[in-house]
Amino acid sequence: MKLEKLSISSGDKLTLIGNITTMLTAGIPLLEVIQTLTEESRGNLKNLLDHIKETLVEGGTLSLAFSHFPKIFSRININILKSSEQSGNLEATLRDLQQGIRRDMEFTDKIKAALLYPVILLVVFFGMFLVILLFVIPRIATIFSNLRVVLPLPTKIMIAMSHALTSYTLPIVIAIAVLIFLTIYLYREKKRSFLIFFSKLPVISKLIREIDLTRFTRSFALLLASNVPISVALDLCRDVVINQRINQAINNSKDIITSGGKLSEGLKNSHKEIPSVMVKIIESGEKTGTLDKSMQDISEYLDYNVVNDLKTVTTLLEPIILVLVGIFLGAMMLAIIAPIYNLIGQINAH
Repeated sequence: MKLEKLSISSGDKLTLIGNITTMLTAGIPLLEVIQTLTEESRGNLKNLLDHIKETLVEGGTLSLAFSHFPKIFSRININILKSSEQSGNLEATLRDLQQGIRRDMEFTDKIKAALLYPVILLVVFFGMFLVILLFVIPRIATIFSNLRVVLPLPTKIMIAMSHALTSYTLPIVIAIAVLIFLTIYLYREKKRSFLIFFSKLPVISKLIREIDLTRFTRSFALLLASNVPISVALDLCRDVVINQRINQAINNSKDIITSGGKLSEGLKNSHKEIPSVMVKIIESGEKTGTLDKSMQDISEYLDYNVVNDLKTVTTLLEPIILVLVGIFLGAMMLAIIAPIYNLIGQINAH
């Protein structure tokens, strides 16, 4: 596998950084740390560590080794390490990086947990829908055919769908499998394009904006704490932002800083995307020389807001999904029962 395609789980990444930090703090040389971890690793993690060891043996740095794995380590991670290597503060920076990765994982887990229940509801609904089409409708269709019952349009549509599923099961399963595979492949290869598309949807756009601001402030705080120049930090933070307007606001702020202005001045011009509270806190951080701490405080505040907003949205979505599922299943049952009632009515009339 090519180095740039190699990937490991977020959990493995967090454990790796944690182990390197702990062993370096204990006074073990970096090359010996990597050799020890390589002996206990398997799969992609072992391949990763083997390459890091080769780079270190050839005289390269840890940041250089990490830069060969863009799917594992972001440009932010690499630049933080590069800065710490220059300042001789690798252990403390790795500890900060570990905390940053952990916060990102916790943040992502909260988002996934909030979306889990609606997804389960939809999966259960589609499961019931398939069961009805595959097992219930064929039997009912046979009865209707034998009795030559006049069927309403909804019933004809359901019978046609059931017939297609039962007659062409293998081609349909293959087509669905190919579609799922292509979707997953395109998502992995073009993840940013997918997210940009979803970020334009009405309800999701506000959540994406808040998530972007949370990730931006957290990454920016970590970069500043590692003594990365502010203009470089802003350029790197654009990688974690999906919303195009926020991306443009960051870029404009970078231009203002390059011209001798302040970050707060640049962000103030994008008041529609950047909350005024956030700008005020940044102004305060600039005056007191604690901008990195201010950005960290903002990220924690936004993190809390995102989780609450997600809970609100999912709380509203749950009854809506239940009602829609109920209506759809009710319509299916009606499509099955209506011809039976018509048949009973015809028998009674005779």
